[in-house]
Amino acid sequence: MSLSSLPAYISIVDLAFVKPDLVYPGQLDISQTGLEYHNSGQVLHDAIALLKSRHPGTRVLLSVGGAAYTKWSALNVDALARLTHDLGADGIDIDFESRNPGCEATDDGQIHCRTDEILDRIVRHIRSALPRPALLTAAVWSVGAYGEGIFRLAQPVSRYTGFMLALLHSPTARYLDLLSIQAYDAGPQFDPLQAWRAYRVLWRGPLALGLAIQRDAGAGPFLTDAEAETLARAVADDPLGGMMVYPILAAPDGRGNANWPDGLGLARAMCRGMNLTGCRSPGL
Repeated sequence: MSLSSLPAYISIVDLAFVKPDLVYPGQLDISQTGLEYHNSGQVLHDAIALLKSRHPGTRVLLSVGGAAYTKWSALNVDALARLTHDLGADGIDIDFESRNPGCEATDDGQIHCRTDEILDRIVRHIRSALPRPALLTAAVWSVGAYGEGIFRLAQPVSRYTGFMLALLHSPTARYLDLLSIQAYDAGPQFDPLQAWRAYRVLWRGPLALGLAIQRDAGAGPFLTDAEAETLARAVADDPLGGMMVYPILAAPDGRGNANWPDGLGLARAMCRGMNLTGCRSPGL
């Protein structure tokens, strides 16, 4: 699998996507987990082990949810924990998406969403099943930290404005180890660096700014190599700053160039911007 050939400068890899309501009978049978890899669970296990033997500092997480898998009411934390352990993965990434979060500003100047208690419960239950040192991270919405304080009027406004605020205000946030901002699919008016600053006001831990490759289903913004490198350089000023790319294996129309980079091209640009080593590694 290409997983085992990723370059060393990619420090965390999310395997997407696992169903919240997965069925996992054990014995590395991933057929009912939501993972749609063509290889078996045993091959996936071996690929993770090979990657980590080549790059001992790399961590591999199972990304749960996404746009397609939304049955969080049947969250199976026991199966998630067993699958994570059996694959030799290092933890879970929560990608909680709701088509209708019901976020509204109230008279107290705060944003409240119908999904607030659901997300809080998801974080607590997964952390209970996977205590540290297992990693628990979250992919967070582009405008999820807008709507309050100095970012009260931040643009663009959508039904997801303030989607993450309740969790970030809650003591439950301490159970998370990293946030990755999905700084895409928000339209051309969206400023990724402004979103970074909004999340940084409320979250003092490791924070990654995520960019997406150009794709038909996406709403942008889509950045060139040079633009991604410039953003990464700004983020690198923060000692707990990082970058994220989605999806690493894809390319616009099956190809990539400096103006329309593929996933690995974006990753290389991020690597250069953060002044890491090995950015010329071909990978994959």
